[in-house]
Amino acid sequence: MTEPLSENTADVIVVGAGPAGSTTAYHLAKAGLDVLLLEKTEFPREKVCGDGLTPRAVKQLVAMGIDISEEAGWLRNKGLRIIGGGSRLQLDWPDLASFPNYGLVRKRDDFDEQLARNAQKAGARLYERCNVSGPVVDDRTGRITGVTAKLGEEKREVTFHAPLVVAADGNSTRLSLAMGLHRREDRPMGVAVRTYFESPRHEDDYLESWLELWDRRGAQDRLLPGYGWIFGMGDGTSNVGLGVLNTSASFKELDWREILKAWCASMPEDWGYTPENMTGPIRGAALPMAFNRQPHYTKGLLLVGDAGGLVNPFNGEGIAYAMESGQLAADVVVQAHARATPAQREIALQRYPRVLKDTYGGYYSLGRAFVKLIGNPKVMQIAAQRGLTHPMLMKFTLKLLANLTDPTGGDAMDRIINGLSRVAPKA
Repeated sequence: MTEPLSENTADVIVVGAGPAGSTTAYHLAKAGLDVLLLEKTEFPREKVCGDGLTPRAVKQLVAMGIDISEEAGWLRNKGLRIIGGGSRLQLDWPDLASFPNYGLVRKRDDFDEQLARNAQKAGARLYERCNVSGPVVDDRTGRITGVTAKLGEEKREVTFHAPLVVAADGNSTRLSLAMGLHRREDRPMGVAVRTYFESPRHEDDYLESWLELWDRRGAQDRLLPGYGWIFGMGDGTSNVGLGVLNTSASFKELDWREILKAWCASMPEDWGYTPENMTGPIRGAALPMAFNRQPHYTKGLLLVGDAGGLVNPFNGEGIAYAMESGQLAADVVVQAHARATPAQREIALQRYPRVLKDTYGGYYSLGRAFVKLIGNPKVMQIAAQRGLTHPMLMKFTLKLLANLTDPTGGDAMDRIINGLSRVAPKA
């Protein structure tokens, strides 16, 4: 590992110790780079999420050497149960060479801390309660050369220096904004709201997805926009939430917390999703999708995870893509670090946006088309009614929505999905 010149100087600064930042820091540190990982809060800390991890995320955890056994507090799931159109279909995760055939559930406060501690163990220097206030920019070149921050309870002003900075500071990504990288309005955004209930369904070994949300409180049942989820946490509680897209006509007008309450009220009482069983408040968060902030590398700054809009538009999954983009960014940075001159390093770093587009660009373009379609709840209703009666079609849909295919040597479904992703524009 490179020796730090001082405690405030490093090879790379990573801002944000969520899944994207901690994964980036882990892989950089494992490769011998000196890494500062700056987290504005203190662990454990709350994050709005469904807490369900697909096999894509599990693959990343395995690659990082994290103990994902049940003894270590992880709850495994076998697949996805889809409910809608009067039907209910249970689909196992596919058997693939590239991904495991199971998912996991873990609360985000604990999950994020495990990743951050893992990065620390690999050699990253973690500063908690370190609120980054802005970039340090070289007046001559316009490159970022560090960050300013307020550290600790006393909010002591500090400056950290590094030739490269990774923005892993989530959807709001103040660092990207300060460097002039604004959100693209032509990309979909989602909103997720969720809460926890004490429930006898807490040990469910399938993630549950509801393609229709009904408000049954009035004289007439009303179909609501979005999709819902129920994930058993294995600790006596269920995570119950919903996601909605800004392509929905009523996106701005509706109170999503009220919609979640209305949907929960329509469920069987013995499931326990009633106000008196709620163990915490309803919280919401934005889901930045399909590369909604670009370029992913400019002037010494790389974007990973939500900061770069890497949420999957098909299913709202963010954790797997946060971790994957962290690994991809670290690979590029490690190669750049080994180059002899600034010009050569820059050539290597410019590869990062191309790697992301090659990896996800076509698939995310398909997702953007899908999002436009399902913004209309009637379309979602018809799709649920027709699709759920065809298990083979739904198996294909699961592979498409969860982005679970073998890139080579897969079955016919894999080849169709991979072919569609290849021919779609990599925007």
